[in-house]
Amino acid sequence: MYLCRIMVSVNHLSIHFTGVDLFSDVSFIVNPRDRVGLVGKNGAGKSTLLKILANQLAPETGQISWPGDYTLGYLPQEMVPNGDKNIIDEAMIAFEETLKWGRKAEEIGLELAHREDFNSDSYLRLIEDLHEAQERFDMTGGSTLRAETEKVLLGLGFEHSDFNRAMTEFSSGWQMRVELAKILLKRPDLLLLDEPTNHLDIVSITWLEEWIESYPGALVLVSHDRAFLDNVTNRTIEIMNARIYDYKAGYSDYVLLREEQISVQMAAMENQQRQIAQIERFVERFRYKSTKSRQVQSRIKMLEKMDTIDVDVIDQSSIYFKFPQAPHAGKVIFDAEKISKSYGKLQVLKNLNFKIINSDKIAFVGRNGEGKTTLSRILTGELDFIGKITPGHKIQMGYFAQNQAAMLNGEITVFQTLDEIAVGEVRPKIRAILGSFLFGGDAIDKKVKVLSGGEKTRLALAKLLLTPYNVLVLDEPTNHLDMLSKDILKSALLEFNGTLIIVSHDRDFLQGLTNRVFEFRNQQIYEHIGDVYDFLESRKLSSLKDLETAALNTAQAKNEALPTDNQLYREKKKGIDRDRRKISQQIEEIENRIASAESSLEQMDNSIANPDNAVLHTAQFYKKYDEDRKTLDRYLHEWEELHSRLDALDNSIL
Repeated sequence: MYLCRIMVSVNHLSIHFTGVDLFSDVSFIVNPRDRVGLVGKNGAGKSTLLKILANQLAPETGQISWPGDYTLGYLPQEMVPNGDKNIIDEAMIAFEETLKWGRKAEEIGLELAHREDFNSDSYLRLIEDLHEAQERFDMTGGSTLRAETEKVLLGLGFEHSDFNRAMTEFSSGWQMRVELAKILLKRPDLLLLDEPTNHLDIVSITWLEEWIESYPGALVLVSHDRAFLDNVTNRTIEIMNARIYDYKAGYSDYVLLREEQISVQMAAMENQQRQIAQIERFVERFRYKSTKSRQVQSRIKMLEKMDTIDVDVIDQSSIYFKFPQAPHAGKVIFDAEKISKSYGKLQVLKNLNFKIINSDKIAFVGRNGEGKTTLSRILTGELDFIGKITPGHKIQMGYFAQNQAAMLNGEITVFQTLDEIAVGEVRPKIRAILGSFLFGGDAIDKKVKVLSGGEKTRLALAKLLLTPYNVLVLDEPTNHLDMLSKDILKSALLEFNGTLIIVSHDRDFLQGLTNRVFEFRNQQIYEHIGDVYDFLESRKLSSLKDLETAALNTAQAKNEALPTDNQLYREKKKGIDRDRRKISQQIEEIENRIASAESSLEQMDNSIANPDNAVLHTAQFYKKYDEDRKTLDRYLHEWEELHSRLDALDNSIL
């Protein structure tokens, strides 16, 4: 049951680890229906704050106040599910209290069936107990529990055939989905989710977004998925430098508001500094003149009372790199015929036929367990298979596995990790490469085993820079990366001129990054032209048609009403409006890149026109000029394509 009056109050909270403040005198309130996104760099304290809100960790100072009868649901980032039931029974533990009344009613019913003392007091008491148990079972929705449980499990990616399978048959990621289902089914007053999309695929994430939209309780969410945050939150709390910055806006709007606030602070500080300098000059000039002593003292007191305006310092440290120029390769990278793969009796891929062309940028998407990682490993030669793959001419392939960070040797140092595989002219650049991935100073001498998950991911990515590749296969490379680092990785991949195959469920990261999408479903792959949002739009329209067909069948069987044209129109328009916002944001980003590229070329053009600079015009200078010109042409082409897609969206709603 929801308590619309719920209000969680965090007052003067402080906590520190290893002598460093994680939070210092932090206060905020979670109001009814709030959708709060907790953001910040890795290690900022987001998960710690969720644990405090979930009563699993006590702050050193401060307190948290909440109504005494509120309910709480908490999904940690990592846990070890220990359920020994089948999927449906484990999920229905969420209704344990209601199920108790159902079991009690069944027990009383069995006892009554064997009684014949119909007029005795004990028999009449059993009748009353049965009536109470049945009434409580019905009042708490007992008759619809299984249907509701199945609906949530299906939304999170399970099939009907999975319901009676044991929890132990599933991977930890799928077991985490059951834990999430149990929390959602309880429908608590306050929902605390720590990186819930880590174990979900794109289709399940979009379902979860729709579920949250209709959820009437309050939500506090930790996520590095920008698209997910934008779609479900209406408030953002950033944790940085032991403080919080609280805005009533989704993440992308928050970033803009934060930048505006910094600009206002900068202007106010500069104005104050000018005012202080002016006052100090007056004091210095007239300090020893008795006729001005009163004015001097007045200004000195003014300076003493003045509150200094500070500008919030934003931690902008992030990885920075570019992939080496891709070596030349043939036109066809992979030509696959009748590819099949089974694990024992479980068939994952069946008779796949496809071609991957040079410079293709392909996203592998689909439910977990459908074969995305399997095909990635087949293409990189790590798995045997049935069928034939003809590799292209002069392929040099780099592979980032989903568990790449865990595969690092924990007993050697950060520097040794790169040093033991670096050869040739790249060896002197190892320290510079590590520095660009935030391993500077003494950090290069750390043992790999003491690194955080994010640091291990950065180190694994750094290894990809040691060799020029013309094919990159990346399986969930953004896991554990903060948003700024993900943006840098995406920029580097946009500049990469080779072939890219990427497995990811992060829609914002994939947006504009690929030109083809391979959807993995029912042992097959289905190709979609465009990026991830083109794919989602096509799937959504397909789902609407399926919904309409299902409603028609139901109406014919039960004489129920069909969805109206207006309902379908609103649903379609809602999706188009969301896609339109995404494309408009992408247009703004590409226009900024175009402006930057044009400015750089203009400077080079001016340099070429100046004969005094002739000595600076080396072969390297003209090579860069040619590369920058090609980059600008590509940006302009992307800009045109984005506007064409925007026009197509506008026309589709007419």
